[in-house]
Formats: sequence, C-alpha cells, structure tokens
Amino acid sequence: MELDLFVSGIGGQGVQLIGKTIALAALREDRHVMFSGEFGGHMRGGSSVVTVVIGPDPVRALPNLPSAGTAIAMSHSFWEKVGPRLRPGSLILAEETIADALPDTEGHILVRVPALALGTRAGNRLSASMAMMGAFSELTGAIGLQSLEEAMTEQLPPYRKQHAGTNASAIALGAEHIRAEGLSGRHPAPYLAESIPA
Repeated sequence: MELDLFVSGIGGQGVQLIGKTIALAALREDRHVMFSGEFGGHMRGGSSVVTVVIGPDPVRALPNLPSAGTAIAMSHSFWEKVGPRLRPGSLILAEETIADALPDTEGHILVRVPALALGTRAGNRLSASMAMMGAFSELTGAIGLQSLEEAMTEQLPPYRKQHAGTNASAIALGAEHIRAEGLSGRHPAPYLAESIPA
C-alpha cells in the first residue's frame, strides 16, 4: 500500500520544500514516489499545497489526488483545499497554534506539533517546516531522519546553504518532540504497517 500525503499552508512557509524533501528522502530509500505542487497567485502569502505519494512499488496515483490519508497543516489558511479531501480516520499533523482553527478535523487523528517553537529553538523560526518533517518521520516511519537531513541539504539553493545546520537541528527537534510525547511509530506508513505482525 501507498502513503498519500497533502501538505498545505501559505507561500513562504516552506510547504513546497517539505514536499520535495520528503519525496527526495523516499527516493534515497529506494521507494517509488509521485510529487505534485500547487501554487496560489503569489509566491508569498498565497495558497501552497503539495501532494506526495510514496510506495514500495511503482506509483500509479494521479498527479492531482482526489483524496489522501495523511496531511500536514502549517496554516489554517487554504485548509479548505485539503481538509474535505481527507479520507475518514486520516492522520493530520498541525502546527499547534493553528490546530484548533482547522475545520473538518472530526473523525481524523489530529497531532499537534509546536513546529514554530521548535524552529525558533533550533535557531530560526522559519525552520518550522523542518521540525514538522522530523515529527512526520518519527510518527510514521515513512522515511528516516538521516535521509531527510541529506535530502534537505541537497534541496537548499546555494544562497541558503548556511541554514543547513539550523534546519538539521529543527528536524531532530521535531522527531524528539514526538518521542517525548510517546508517539514514535504510532501511525506507521501503510507500506510499513503491512510488514508488522498482527
């Protein structure tokens, strides 16, 4: 089975970077991947939505998924593009400051992540997206933390390479938060769950 993921937020929050980094990390682990990004009318401040599908076999999903079982919400703005498309019982990782403002979360598993606070603790509030990726990795096991860190470093343009260390710290803090909450591996990616004995 495949893990299908929506990431939503506002342009400038690192939504596209989250999707690209998760996709590249999965490729590094020999998974099959489909990635698609949608932008609003503005580079910053407009809607930003990413779709990622990861599986053990070639992915046959449409680039524009009608539904998904996992979502990352960096902002409540533009959530209407994602929320109604989640299947019942989906996993939602939400920045804790906006989690209560998200509509359409009833019947889903909502995990609050203090991504902004963790990014700030790592050294840059803008690294919140990296903290969210670390939390996603620790919660689902979909990709390893080392693969995430390597993919993140590869994705950074030359003029942002100085942020690699801060981003790596934020990824680690996101994973650490999930461990501290006792949620490590609590919601395994479907292709991992298949191999877990009943």
